[in-house]
Amino acid sequence: MKINTRNSHSLTVENAALRKILLCLSLPMLLSSLATSIANVGLPTLTRTFDASFQDAQWVILAYLLAITTSAISIGRMGDIIDKRQLLKVGITLFTVASLGCAFAPSIGVLITARILQGLGAAAMMTLTLALVGETVGQEKTGRAMGMLGTVSAIGTALGPSLGGMLIAGFGWPAMFFINIPFGLLALFLISRYLPASHTQLPHSHSGFDPIGMILLGLTLALYTLSMTLGHGTFSAHNWILLGAAALGGGLFIWAEKRAKSPLIQAPLLQHPVLRAGLIISALVTTIMMSTLIVGPFYLSRALGLRTEWVGLAMSAGPIMAALSGVPAGYWVDKLGARIMVTGGLGGITVGTLLLAIIPANFGVLGYIVPVCVMTIGYATFQAANNTQMIKSVSADRRGAVSGMLNLSRNLGLITGASVMGAVFAFASATEDIQLASAINITQGMQFTYGVAALLAVIGLGISATHFRSETNQ
Repeated sequence: MKINTRNSHSLTVENAALRKILLCLSLPMLLSSLATSIANVGLPTLTRTFDASFQDAQWVILAYLLAITTSAISIGRMGDIIDKRQLLKVGITLFTVASLGCAFAPSIGVLITARILQGLGAAAMMTLTLALVGETVGQEKTGRAMGMLGTVSAIGTALGPSLGGMLIAGFGWPAMFFINIPFGLLALFLISRYLPASHTQLPHSHSGFDPIGMILLGLTLALYTLSMTLGHGTFSAHNWILLGAAALGGGLFIWAEKRAKSPLIQAPLLQHPVLRAGLIISALVTTIMMSTLIVGPFYLSRALGLRTEWVGLAMSAGPIMAALSGVPAGYWVDKLGARIMVTGGLGGITVGTLLLAIIPANFGVLGYIVPVCVMTIGYATFQAANNTQMIKSVSADRRGAVSGMLNLSRNLGLITGASVMGAVFAFASATEDIQLASAINITQGMQFTYGVAALLAVIGLGISATHFRSETNQ
């Protein structure tokens, strides 16, 4: 039998190039995810080092989150106007330099400022890696690429607390930020060498930028984020004022966008049924997944009586499953299609949340871990499928904006979930101070919270079925 060695060699070269491209895109995603979670474990050390209050130290986390949330869409839009590859390199450079600034910060104020700059760099890294998948990876392998990015994101999030603890114990708190510098430089080298240049050309009518829209959107998102995060679990008059101001800012943003020559968010994007549904469901899903971080530690420690180290181990099961299932999920997205896998992922999330809503405490740790693993496998599947479907459904000149909107919907879901699901859990536990709640009340609160999460998952399934059906009519 004659073997076509030319085709075999071509396929090998193509696969090697693809692996290099995925490495170029995965490293920035890993660094930005790692920087999200690694600083959490350092808060007690930072309060002692800078003689700061815990509230001040929390801004080390909040500043990074605020910067990412408020700038994602603007950076995505800029990526559609200029070379995404070059803008990604600028983002990595900013992230790396800001990490150096964090490590040498002489005060908590300087550290917070450096974290804002680091968050701006991370926003470019998160947003543009998704957009570049559509330009550098063939459509038949987009799902696998999205699955890989989901895997490294989960690894970074899961690795952050343990790596941060080891670095602080061995080298001091600046090591949490020094660790980014060599990997940031490596990412710059790999992208310069292996990532193809972006050749997207916007139509002349779409090539402008909307600075007023960018400012209004940034202020609106900052106000919303603050309304959801300030108050430490209580929603006071200050939170309502901030939320009202965010609503006013949102109205002004919509008014300004309708009159802009080159709006930040193109109206056809929000009118596209697949994009609209994907963004809404993405926010719902991340709201649901945030409940595991809110409820899990209290349920495992207070209702099941686990020691702190065992709580951490049990909590790591979900991220580990997400990391393991991301690439296989992407493979099946390419094989079966994104729409089917979106439904499958939402189905897994629904089943997991329903199990947690009804399983009694006497099922023990496995009664919690197994449903959470089902949820996270569903989440990894949904992320790979939804990201693939949204990126493939738009032209190359709009992928940056769509990637920014995807990251924004995810972050808004996380922010809303932390506030809303935390409030639901506290209410259902029937106590003003969750630290004083009994094991029975904690269990009731856990079950009720996941019941609400299951309802949100069912709503997501309904939106998916309703809106994705209209895709064939476009």
